[in-house]
Amino acid sequence: MDPATQTYQQHFTEEEQQICSALYAQICSVLTEADHKIWHGHPVWFLAENPIVGYSREKKGIRLMFWSGADFDEPLLNQRGAKFRDASVYFTAPGQEDEAAISRCLEKSREIQWDYKNIVKRKGKLERLK
Repeated sequence: MDPATQTYQQHFTEEEQQICSALYAQICSVLTEADHKIWHGHPVWFLAENPIVGYSREKKGIRLMFWSGADFDEPLLNQRGAKFRDASVYFTAPGQEDEAAISRCLEKSREIQWDYKNIVKRKGKLERLK
């Protein structure tokens, strides 16, 4: 795990750290071509500078968010964003992660992307990337 991500989760509970470590390992193993960094305070992975997946600690638990996930047609992603095309799932205990479903979502994140990279330039309007 990279040092910035380790620092991000160093004050989490042991259970939260286990969830985050499992998500980190799975994301890195599937999206080998993606760059990742701490962005807006939490770990985010990018393809061609476009954010596609990240996780964060929230009151509900560890949130795994896919920026374009509302279009994945995946029952795992049960929390839809109100303004953008994002979708999420929350984990509250280690072992809740459905590795097969997460892998499907990670694969879909390569093919189904909305252009968040240029959202400011387009004044909040999202366009689908092809």
